[in-house]
Amino acid sequence: MNAFVEVFDDAIERANFLDQLQQNGKPLGKLHGVVVSIKDVICYKDHKVSAASKMLNNFTSLYNATAVERLQQEGAIIIGRNNCDEFAMGSSSENSFYGVTKNGFDESLVPGGSSGGSAVAVQMNMSMVSLGSDTGGSVRQPADFCGIVGFKPTYGKISRYGLIAYASSFDQIGIFAKNIHDVSLVLEVIAGADDFDSTAANQEIPAYSKALSSTQKYKIAYFKQALEHQSLDQEIASAIKSFIKKLQADGHTIDAIDFELLDQTIPTYYVLTTAEASSNLSRYDGVKFGYRASGEFGSLQEMYKKTRSEGFGKEVHRRIMLGTFVLSEGYFDAYYTKAQQVRQMLSQSVQEIFSNYQFIISPTVPSTAFKIGEKKNDATEMYLADLYTVLANLVGVPAISIPLFKHSNQMPFGLQMMATHHHEIDLLSFSNYLLDNDI
Repeated sequence: MNAFVEVFDDAIERANFLDQLQQNGKPLGKLHGVVVSIKDVICYKDHKVSAASKMLNNFTSLYNATAVERLQQEGAIIIGRNNCDEFAMGSSSENSFYGVTKNGFDESLVPGGSSGGSAVAVQMNMSMVSLGSDTGGSVRQPADFCGIVGFKPTYGKISRYGLIAYASSFDQIGIFAKNIHDVSLVLEVIAGADDFDSTAANQEIPAYSKALSSTQKYKIAYFKQALEHQSLDQEIASAIKSFIKKLQADGHTIDAIDFELLDQTIPTYYVLTTAEASSNLSRYDGVKFGYRASGEFGSLQEMYKKTRSEGFGKEVHRRIMLGTFVLSEGYFDAYYTKAQQVRQMLSQSVQEIFSNYQFIISPTVPSTAFKIGEKKNDATEMYLADLYTVLANLVGVPAISIPLFKHSNQMPFGLQMMATHHHEIDLLSFSNYLLDNDI
């Protein structure tokens, strides 16, 4: 499947250590012996991390990401690092220095991206849970394509310390698992304030895994424009509409609402994230660490150009150039400033919706998993795969994709749900209810 870039040699040693603790009657952590894989953008001390890029090939991390540190404190075994789109830029896991990751249901199909390797690792039982990163749907979209649960918490719920940055005001570590209990348990272990990350939310973390029972009847909204969008597969649209009727029959209040800004989410997202990527990736210049082009150079500028041209792949080139363009003099106000204004409008609109409703539901992705290579040369078509997922990152709310449906092409697809900031308990408990009950 090419889901792993590397399986760590010391995983067995770690397992033996944990066995010894158990045999000696020592207190055991919440994740004792749980096998976890991590996306190749999350730092694990004394282990390689490369963001699936030639630019960082063979780079060894000097420290643990806070999420990794907390996993280990509770007895987890980090078994390896997962393949992904380079620097988390992509929707198909085709943009990796290490090659394409394949979908476990059909090896001719993509697993989604950018956290495709993490999704396949859980899908194919190579790890019990996996950590990915979600900047615009990079956990939820591959979870949808692979038929598993993919969860992105509120922005700042999980520390970003030790997560290689793509777009810092969007990035969030997310969790893959096969059930809601596992997601909830991992969340309660790795979430929380962190002195190393000033954006980490300083809130008490409840025992999510013990608060999953739900018999409450909810008020739920969905966007009319989402289910009528021209890019949406009609079978997916029909399945979601039928499910809405079942939820209503189950006693929930569900209303269709107008959301005229839906088509503005993709351009707003790509203007802002590419701008942040242009800034974040400027550090990779061949001077202090990472790849440096070989040969003689006439100037420092020439060395920078050659190193960055050779070290980054095509999609990363595209996004750095887009980001540099929208930040450039003469275009800054027309693109970047305008996108920030639209982002603020989106936040206000979503908060207004959440003042009346507890959840917003939608498809996760407009289609089921597509063929490897099918959209590789059409960036616009590839970007549209993020139509339903980017909103949660633009406004910072928690969102989840749960595997509820099967297409006539035999591929799975999911339902996406969003809740207001820091309402993970409601989101997880209702998701658990939907997965456990045949609504």
